[in-house]
Amino acid sequence: MKIKLIAVGTKMPDWVEKAYRNYAQRLPKDCSLELIEIPAAKRSKNQQASLWMDKEGQQILKVIDTSDWVVALDVKGKNWSTQDLAGQITQWQHMGNNVCLLVGGPDGLAPECLARANSRWSLSALTMPHPLVRIVLAEAIYRAWSVTVNHPYHRE
Repeated sequence: MKIKLIAVGTKMPDWVEKAYRNYAQRLPKDCSLELIEIPAAKRSKNQQASLWMDKEGQQILKVIDTSDWVVALDVKGKNWSTQDLAGQITQWQHMGNNVCLLVGGPDGLAPECLARANSRWSLSALTMPHPLVRIVLAEAIYRAWSVTVNHPYHRE
C-alpha cells in the first residue's frame, strides 16, 4: 500500500523537508508515504477564495486514481487517536488500495475534494501552519504503523 500525501504548497523550508523525510523514510515499502505537492493558486485582492480553492482542487483531483481511498484533512472530520490511526492503516492494507491524504491550501479544500473523500480526518482542533501539518502527519503515520507491527517506537 502506498499512502499519498497530496498537499497544496511547494518550496517548503529545509527543516520541513528534512523532518518530513525523516519519518517518511522509516516506513517500509509495503506502507510507503509519498508526498505530492500541488502549487498554490495565485491569489489577488480582486478574486474570491472559492476560485483559488477550485483551481487547487482541480489539481488535487488529477493526481487521485479512481481506485484510491481518499481521506480529506478537515477540521470538521473525526479525531483519531494513534490507536485509531493504526486501525485505519490496518483496514487500508486489507482493502488493497492506495490511500490519498488531502491537505488543502490556506483557504481549505475545494468542495469537490471533500465530495471525493471516503472519510474526513481532523488532525487537531488547533489551526496549524501547513508545513507543520506535513511533519505531524508523517510522524503520526509512522507511529501508527509501528503500533500495527509491535515496533518499539510507540510507547503508551
